[in-house]
This record gives sequence, C-alpha cells and structure tokens, in this order.
Amino acid sequence: MKAVLSGLLLLCVHTGAAALDGRTSLQWSDQLDTTLSAPQSAPDVAPMPEFSAHSVLVFDQASGQPLLAKNASLQTPIASITKLMTAILVLNAGQPMDEHITITEEDRDTLKGTGSRLAFGSRYTRGQLLHLALIASDNRAANALGRNYPGGLQRFVATMNRTARVLGMNDTVYVEPTGLSSGNRSTAHDLAKLVNYAYQNYPEIRLISTAGNYTLDSQRVVTQKKQQKPQVHYRTVAFNNTNRFTRAEDWHIGLSKTGFINEAGHCLIMQAQVANRDVIIVLLDARGTGNRASDATRIKEWLESAAPLRTDKRRTPASRT
Repeated sequence: MKAVLSGLLLLCVHTGAAALDGRTSLQWSDQLDTTLSAPQSAPDVAPMPEFSAHSVLVFDQASGQPLLAKNASLQTPIASITKLMTAILVLNAGQPMDEHITITEEDRDTLKGTGSRLAFGSRYTRGQLLHLALIASDNRAANALGRNYPGGLQRFVATMNRTARVLGMNDTVYVEPTGLSSGNRSTAHDLAKLVNYAYQNYPEIRLISTAGNYTLDSQRVVTQKKQQKPQVHYRTVAFNNTNRFTRAEDWHIGLSKTGFINEAGHCLIMQAQVANRDVIIVLLDARGTGNRASDATRIKEWLESAAPLRTDKRRTPASRT
C-alpha cells in the first residue's frame, strides 16, 4: 500500500488523490467551527472542558466525525509534528533500514541552535535514525533522513507537500523535515487526516512512536574532566519518548508525536483508545508542556465521563504493538 502511494505521487497528484480516497477513512466535512464546539447530534458527550491549547480536535475514527473542535481549521506552525510526515516518506522510499548514514555538519540546527546527542561524524542505521526522530524527536536524525532521500533534501520537501495534497491536507505547508522552521504549518483538521492515514497504513510508525523509550547499544561516548585527557567509553545511550503518556499504564496509545518551538507552542498528536472508542487527539499551541498534558488528560476524562457509548458499527481497532 505504501509502495502504491509512492508510485501515485510520481505519476500525478490528482490521480493519487482519487486512488487514496478509499484508503483514508476520514469522512467528515472540511467545514469545522472555529470556536470550541461539539456536534449537536452527539447526546453521549459530557459538558466540554476548557483547554490551554489554541487549536483542539478530537476525532472519532469509527463514526468519521469530530467530537469537539476548537479553532480546528486555523493554520499554525506545527514544530516536530512535522516528523510524522518525514517518517511516512522514509518508509515510502523503501530504502534499506540497515543502511548506515553519517551525521554531518549539514544536519546542524542553525535555526534554533538546539543540541543533539548525535555527534557529527557518527554513523547510525536508517532504522535507528527513524526511531530517534519519532521517539526522541531528534532534529539531526530527521534532517539526515531527509538529506539521504532519493534526490536529496529538496526533493524530499517537495514530496512532503505533494503527499499532503494527495491526503487532502490543503492547509498544510512543509519547508524542511524537522519542524524547526515556523514555515512548517498545518491545521488540527489536516493533522487528524495525517494521523488517521499513518495509523491505518504504517504499523512501523505505530510501533516506534508508542515506545516509551529507546536504547542505542555500544555507542562511543567521549568524556573529559577539567585538566584531564579525554576518555573514550562505549556504553548504551537511552532516550525517552517525548510523550510521557507512552509510559503511562492508563493510556492506550496507538500512535504519538509531540512538538515544540516558540512559534508553535507545545503540540501533541495521538491516536488512542479511550472509553472503548478509537479517537485521534490533536492539540496545537498549548502554553507549556504541563498544559499540553493537562489538556490531553481533560479530553480523556471528558470521554470517560460521557454516557455509555454506542456499540453499533464500531470499527475493530488495528493491532497495537
């Protein structure tokens, strides 16, 4: 299926869009209220909570309808949420996951000046970099993946935008693969489409993005104490998932990605099963990591406190690994 998408993109955006309609299960209207609202036809929802995030969307995958929306059609920077599209393109390209890629100065963050635990000159497999981009949200990993795409970084970004058009993400723009640029912009509405598509078609992304942590074995680490010679050690290096809910027992998450830059605020996208309902949660531009987590918790409590949910026409969830 992923190979089909890649082929369609090479042929024609319009042809690809038509062919993908049957595979993406989003069947909602593109017209969402710009204020916090819940559908009038949903009597089983409790009074809605207040949110810190400027844009919020909760989408029911079984019914194909939004359960609530707040500024869901507002275009805003999306920070490292960008890396979900990056991961899709890397998998679509079909390049070997065990091929080694060298981190170079080209992968340095010159936009925000952020650091990385991936040293210049170090080598990692494409699979390792994909894990680090999705779990630890490492920017050097994401840039290296885009840089080593067939045709290079320029073609990678062009394909990101073509893929967005194919998926009906008409208010989405990508300018680079990491999310460090505020030029990467989207809406909660568009991102829900992307999450839904990735969840249904990319088990690799589900598996990687929901892992609570990731470890690189036998990595070369150089330490130096004051007035002493550098010491070289080989040891495991552990990375935690930037979404703490992936390590929480009371969350059942099927796909996850976080993001933050000053212009975007704190962002979170998730597919999760809450109160026997498969939902997609999109939170954009929350003021603070704690507020982003609090918003997600309020949504979970809101769904769980609702009246007994309908059991008819329920979609069988994809397996979570």
